[in-house]
Amino acid sequence: MQPWCPPSSTQLGPGSCGWVPCSPVQRTAVLKGCKFTEKHEWIITQNGIGTVGISNFAQESLGDVVYCSLSEVGTKLKKQDEFDALESMKAASELCSPLSGEVAEINEALAENPGLVNKSCCEDDWLTKMTVSGPSEPDDLISEICEID
Repeated sequence: MQPWCPPSSTQLGPGSCGWVPCSPVQRTAVLKGCKFTEKHEWIITQNGIGTVGISNFAQESLGDVVYCSLSEVGTKLKKQDEFDALESMKAASELCSPLSGEVAEINEALAENPGLVNKSCCEDDWLTKMTVSGPSEPDDLISEICEID
């Protein structure tokens, strides 16, 4: 089975289903168990902790991120609650929580260097870590692996 991933903005074309063969970096994300929301937030859950970031498509759509507003540790979230915001020279974007839980940690490096968000999908550019309160909620998210006949 060929892994398929959300596209970058340069890969979308007329009639495109929106999913493309994974790059080597995205294949690493596949192995890590990355799941996506329809709005291109990603989460990797491990031992009850979810690490949250944005997809390569979202990064490229925003352009160079110049400001990150991250939730405070201890903030309780319900799935789809707005919780973080990113600003670039092109746009501002509110992010929605992929799962229910509580913010356990924020990526403090983004305060001084918000451009880290643009480095790579599912790597060190994470935004927030959260405890996950709904153990079955990840099942409702999109797997980056998609079988296309």
